[in-house]
Amino acid sequence: MTSFLIILALIISVLLVFVVLIQNPKGGGLASNFASSNQIMGVKKTTDFLEKATWTLAIALLVVCLAVNVFKPEAPTNAVDQTELQEIIDNTAAAPAAAPAPSASPAAVPAAADSTK
Repeated sequence: MTSFLIILALIISVLLVFVVLIQNPKGGGLASNFASSNQIMGVKKTTDFLEKATWTLAIALLVVCLAVNVFKPEAPTNAVDQTELQEIIDNTAAAPAAAPAPSASPAAVPAAADSTK
């Protein structure tokens, strides 16, 4: 159910982006293509349709997002599991792995200064 709602939210989001991008902020947009002919989908009707589509998709996205939150699967909360996990964390933190001691190699030791000269 959650996967379906998330996919539906993604589809609505993409459609909302397309509808918003079709519109022109100054009132032109897709409606400007129909400015010369006032047919079935005339200038006013196109802008009305785009505005209604924007509001409808925005409200649908809000409802689907709320539904995803309501129907999300709950993680099992078991006190026994949490205490076992806490014990494992405590054990690994209390006993860190002993790092090997660095070996002194001849190259790492600086040479003594020659004072015979």
